[in-house]
Amino acid sequence: MLRSLFYYNLPDGYIAQTPVSPRDHSKLMYVDRFTGEIRHYHFYDIIDLLLPGDLLVINNSKVIPARLLGQKAGSEVKAEVLLLRELEDDCWECAVRPGKRLREGAKISFSEQLACEVVEVLESGNRVIHFTHDKTENLYSLIYDTGIMPVPPYIKTSLTDPEDYQTVYAKFPGSAAAPTAGFHFTPKLIEDLKHKGVRFAEITLHIGLGTFRPVKTEHIEEHSMHREYFSVSEETAALINETTKSRGRVIAVGTTVCRTLESVWADHGYVKACDGSTDIFIYPGYRFNAVDALITNFHLPESTLIMLVAAFAGYRNTMNAYDAAIANAYRFYSFGDAMLILSTI
Repeated sequence: MLRSLFYYNLPDGYIAQTPVSPRDHSKLMYVDRFTGEIRHYHFYDIIDLLLPGDLLVINNSKVIPARLLGQKAGSEVKAEVLLLRELEDDCWECAVRPGKRLREGAKISFSEQLACEVVEVLESGNRVIHFTHDKTENLYSLIYDTGIMPVPPYIKTSLTDPEDYQTVYAKFPGSAAAPTAGFHFTPKLIEDLKHKGVRFAEITLHIGLGTFRPVKTEHIEEHSMHREYFSVSEETAALINETTKSRGRVIAVGTTVCRTLESVWADHGYVKACDGSTDIFIYPGYRFNAVDALITNFHLPESTLIMLVAAFAGYRNTMNAYDAAIANAYRFYSFGDAMLILSTI
């Protein structure tokens, strides 16, 4: 399947630079997964679109200030490190710039308390670094003191509040990017949904660059995803399997949740409590097993994210929905508006 099939032309000014306030006042497009019918709402109207017994599965990963700016030891070379995945013993997988100057053995200083050494260059071009720091200080505390929130490059406006780039239910630090489909929820909306009988379950998938890495191959089947860590608890697995058994709807809040649940199902034949990592790449032709509905934002052209949406909603339905979003002045990407893909209301 050609990458170019997932291209669309986004007019200037459609990329949201700041979140809507209140968050649940963003626009919401309803797309019928099978008929392609489109309806327009606000996100707070989702309470009227969901049913008692529906299960919303959310990603509780928390974005860390993963962008570290420093200097290569013994030189005037400015260095940038983007933390992608925690390994062990103060080691992380990361992306670096400038790559040609940061080979194995290179040392980078970020502050008087925090430095690192490149200990391995991976085939992907990423690096494994080992942090050296004052052992009286917690490494995460030093990262939070030193790092910068790694907002996507298409957001040109500086964040006035770092919490703008977190979901209200973020718990476990580890992501280099936010699960943005969850941005639209407010504490009040969550409580109102629970009062209606809609249930919530949580998974954790720490988002690295794999989800957002551009597809460069002409044929999308040749694209490889990076691995990302996930965790599914006993409680969440039980809620999902109970909902499926009772013919309720399992609704993934975001592509990261969808990928996690489908990856677990692919490995076990049902949603099982487990920890692991996934490099699943979902594109048209994929058969979904764990997820009945999807909440997602509007994604970049030719990205793995729009390909996943096209797999779920159907290619033509998806591209029609994007055309309708542009015609109705929806806001795109991380701080943009939302889409709810269901088979029935």
